[in-house]
Amino acid sequence: MAKIYYDKDADLKYLKDKVVGIIGYGSQGRAHSLNLRDSGLNVIVSELEGTDNYEKAKKDGFNPISADELTKKADVIMILVQDNVQPSVYEKQIGPNLKKGKYIGFAHGFSIHYNQIVPPQDVNVFMVAPKGPGDLVRDQFTKGQGVPCLVAVYQDPSGDTLNIALAYAKGLGGTRCGVVETTFKEETETDLFGEQVILCGGVTSLIKAAFETLVSAGYQPEVAYYETCHELKLIVDLIIERGIQGMRKVISDTAEYGDMTRGPRVINESVREEMKKILKEIQDGIFAREWILENRVGRPVFNALRRQEEKHLIEEIGKKMREMMPWLKK
Repeated sequence: MAKIYYDKDADLKYLKDKVVGIIGYGSQGRAHSLNLRDSGLNVIVSELEGTDNYEKAKKDGFNPISADELTKKADVIMILVQDNVQPSVYEKQIGPNLKKGKYIGFAHGFSIHYNQIVPPQDVNVFMVAPKGPGDLVRDQFTKGQGVPCLVAVYQDPSGDTLNIALAYAKGLGGTRCGVVETTFKEETETDLFGEQVILCGGVTSLIKAAFETLVSAGYQPEVAYYETCHELKLIVDLIIERGIQGMRKVISDTAEYGDMTRGPRVINESVREEMKKILKEIQDGIFAREWILENRVGRPVFNALRRQEEKHLIEEIGKKMREMMPWLKK
């Protein structure tokens, strides 16, 4: 079982005399910066001048600086730009300005685990990964609550990197509900696997396949959309709130029986075997190399697939059906 840390296990004193630098003021960057500042820490941020995020940081009371300047000033550097951008930012701006004993933080282990970034041995490396989007991390913090986090230490030449990481997680509000200890390897591989086989890839493919099956059988696409896509949120919300069995206690007995007898026919042994292959590609670095190369050549496959997916009938029908549901608009 994993070790879980709470408020009593973390102390902000480890960061009180340090400058914490956040590189990237996107959704996570903004949440980290504001939460840490509200926790009484000395926070500076880096963002590209002229961007919307740069203006947002200024509006929030920060004075954004370049990544190389931030690296020189900060004791703890959290890198929150996208995975595909991190190696370039590190090589050009962070790496040349690193000094012995500094701390580099990540919210995802991809760049470290797949050796896209290789910090010197005299620099401390840790991860604090909130398990929720930045807006939720900020919202829960302002309500006196928090979002669970993962924490990991990759290099610890100073001997106190876990204390630094836990203090950082506490500053985000994560220790209010629990911070689970992991490794860069485990976080990276499980995160990619979850995205590919269920959270994004698996769910969207299942939705489209079910939608296409009904439409090709002559059912109206509007009705098919309700049954294969729209109602998914109801079931997912119930599972998150009550667990799988808790969800089954809420739905009809007919639905529960169909769930338990037909579900395994859809997610059968051949699907499980494909999941194992996908996991092996993640573990072996095949997916990482593929994605890294895709970015280096300008994302031709990614962009073509994105255009193709945008033309799917479910997107056209979904847009029309969502217009009928004003409560979905925030």
